[in-house]
Amino acid sequence: MNESMTTKIRRLDITSPAFEHGGMIPVKYTCDGEKVSPPLHVAHVPDHTVSLVLIAEDPDTSKGTFDHWLVWNIEPAPVIKENENPGISGINSAGKTGYHPPCPPDGKHRYYFYIYALDVLLDLQTDTHKPELQRAMKKHILAKGELMGYYRRIENKSKRM
Repeated sequence: MNESMTTKIRRLDITSPAFEHGGMIPVKYTCDGEKVSPPLHVAHVPDHTVSLVLIAEDPDTSKGTFDHWLVWNIEPAPVIKENENPGISGINSAGKTGYHPPCPPDGKHRYYFYIYALDVLLDLQTDTHKPELQRAMKKHILAKGELMGYYRRIENKSKRM
């Protein structure tokens, strides 16, 4: 039996030097800025971790959750650098691979960055969507963490007239 099936999922810490949990995501990391992914730091990775998975999503859209970034087979290192694609990327809700920056059409949205420690490397293709990724990793999760930031688009005053 797989060890992750018999043990409780531990907690990973995921932070960013760019924004605090519950804070505002800087414009640089959004569609209004440089459109680059933020730097992320991961702590308390279990010793027997083989790979990490990163899922970034916005649950506040009118059409359901928007997947901004799916990355798996990330080396279990403590830092994911700014504008780095550290593993294999799947298909985001924009229909592309890689990081899709926060760009809410209205109001202030929440953006979650979930990190998972797995006991395996995943054998998935780059045309994988989130449901397939979640099924593949389900029985292999050793630890999980989350970081949430907010973003509200810069308003153009001429649009309000």
